[in-house]
Amino acid sequence: MESYWFGARRFDEFCRQTGLLKTVVSDRLKRLIRNDCLVKVAYSEKPRRFEYKGTEQFLDLFPMALAMLHWERKWSQKPNALEVKLTHTPCRAATEPLPVCKSCRAEISPRDVSWKVGPGVGQMEATYSRRRRQTAESGSNTKLLDEVIRIVGDRWATLILRSLFSGINQFQEILEDTGMATNILSDRLSELCQERVLYTVDVPGDSRRIEYKLTEKGIGIYPILLTLLEWGDKWRPAPEGPPLLLTHNLCGKPLKIEMACSACNKEILVTDTSFELKISNSRGDNNGKSGSA
Repeated sequence: MESYWFGARRFDEFCRQTGLLKTVVSDRLKRLIRNDCLVKVAYSEKPRRFEYKGTEQFLDLFPMALAMLHWERKWSQKPNALEVKLTHTPCRAATEPLPVCKSCRAEISPRDVSWKVGPGVGQMEATYSRRRRQTAESGSNTKLLDEVIRIVGDRWATLILRSLFSGINQFQEILEDTGMATNILSDRLSELCQERVLYTVDVPGDSRRIEYKLTEKGIGIYPILLTLLEWGDKWRPAPEGPPLLLTHNLCGKPLKIEMACSACNKEILVTDTSFELKISNSRGDNNGKSGSA
């Protein structure tokens, strides 16, 4: 998906940009097609060759990509990372995408959001995979979003963060809320603490028990989860309705997130962006590419 935003459309381009095995790239492209995120379009008849085009569902993931970029710029400390100069073409200014409330345009903080259970709330069935977890070293050559992907790209870590943002912060409560196995929960909590996304404090009045709290780095993941929540409500809705109802306390309106330009405060659309890539190592700079899909 990252490679698509950087202009990859053909199979060999995805392989080259990600550095992944052809079998892995082929499998992921097929999954995106099955989930109505990509379509395969012929660009040559003799020989017959194809490229991949993002559907409306896929393009609606652009706010998530911007939210991830916002987090990575603020919190990643990885050396030799890819740097992106993003330009908002309507105002022609270099921009930092900011998560704002669609109603009042204020930057979103989870401290300013209240919530209640919606009609579509439910617990996911805990299914387990034997596949080995991907490490940072097995990620893409671009290394732009590797650090945030290690967190929000893992289903169990994301469920733990959802629990914490909902005010659930003790081991047994998180276990019941997420439905995962105890060893997986213990493992992910340890990893999130090592990543400095969480920290622990003693439960008042009972020093034998601990609570997990979000660091500022962890709180910064909130806009990413909001974009995923809104995407799911739109494209994978529960028949009963949304699982969560969020209110932005600063304006009292139902919370809808928008990734806005830091220069003009207008929404950043996929068709209104251009970017230049710079890899801070011996490979030097890449040419600027259009961010339009």
